[in-house]
Formats: sequence, structure tokens, C-alpha cells
Amino acid sequence: MEDTTVVVTGAGGAIGGALTEAFADEGATVLAGVHHDDGRFEDRDGVDAMRVDARDEFDVEFLMERAASAGGEIDLVIPCAAVFHGDPGEQELASESYAAFDDELRTNARGVFVAISEALPHLAADARVLVPSGSIAADAKPGYGGYAVSKAAAEAVTRQFAVETEHTIGVVDPGVVASDLTGGQGRAPEDVVGLFRWAATDAPAEELDGQRLGLAEWKRATR
Repeated sequence: MEDTTVVVTGAGGAIGGALTEAFADEGATVLAGVHHDDGRFEDRDGVDAMRVDARDEFDVEFLMERAASAGGEIDLVIPCAAVFHGDPGEQELASESYAAFDDELRTNARGVFVAISEALPHLAADARVLVPSGSIAADAKPGYGGYAVSKAAAEAVTRQFAVETEHTIGVVDPGVVASDLTGGQGRAPEDVVGLFRWAATDAPAEELDGQRLGLAEWKRATR
């Protein structure tokens, strides 16, 4: 990751935070968009953190411009910002409020659209965009309400950008990762850093672009 410029939205979350710290430790310059600046990255070399509402195109535009100013071009974008206004396995779509549904779509799906849209003018020719998702986006399970709908929409946004641009843009599925969204259930965020590093660097572009790569593909490629 040396000499690369990386942008992570939702860097205050479990996956975004782990990726921000790991990539900075490996020599990348990371522009970290955080919704609430709790000082997590204040003393970490290689990280430039700023408050960003991932739903706000003006905030994200400024983040991407700042990243381009820091590194000339952006090499990697990971839109990690996500919300789930319910408890995993217990939030039925029919009982979800309109406000919760709207915010999940706006953050989880529109947030991906905003991040990619604002990044495009600043991306290096060989840049990649990795959109975190999960099996819930394709395989419906009861109790995930608007969150599941929003992740399916985020994957659709990803695929559409992939076919309409020359850049490599794909979905990365790390499985269930322990976070506020999962109620603390799942593998440690640090355990999926390798998957994202591989997707950002060594995974064949044609296998990532418009596609979904997960733990199985990573393990087969790196065993």
C-alpha cells in the first residue's frame, strides 16, 4: 500500500476503522471520513481524518478534493458508511418506520453513489473502488428490513458504475464482522483486512469489476 492514496468513508466504524489503520501502517496516505470525530486517528501517521456526512455530496466532494490534493490522484476508494436502524434478525420490513427506511437507503445506497460520483474526477487510471456488502444483499433473510434492501441497492449502484466507467469497481463481502450493525457478532474487523488488501492490489481486475469477491475467493487465491 506504499505511495497510494486511499479514501475511506465511514472510517469511524468497525471495518472502515480497521482498514484506515492498517493501510496507513502499510504506508498509504488515508483520507478518513468520519461522521463523529472522536480523535481515534489524531496521532496516527498517514491518516488525515475529517468530519464527513456520507449522505452529503458536498461533504464528500470536499473529502475527494482533499485526497487528490494530498496525493495527486486517488488510488483506492472504500465507501464503508452504513447504518441499520434495528436489531439483526428482529427488524421486519413491514414494521420499519419510513424515517428509518429512508435513512438506510440514503446512507447505505445513496452514500455509495455519492462516494463513487465524487471520486471519479480524481481517480487514477488503475484505481479501484471496493464497496463492502454482505450475503443479505442477495439472499433474503427475515429480520433485516430496510438494511437488506439498502445493501442490495448499493450493489446495484456498484454494478452500474462498473459497466459505465473504465475503472475497476466491485463488491467485497467480508462475511459477518463484529460491529454495532451486527450486535457485536462475527469475526474481528482486523481479520478481514487481508481480504480488502488483496481486492485492492492482487485480485484480477476482471474478477472484481462489477462482481462480488469474498472470503472464499481470497482464501483460494492466497493459500
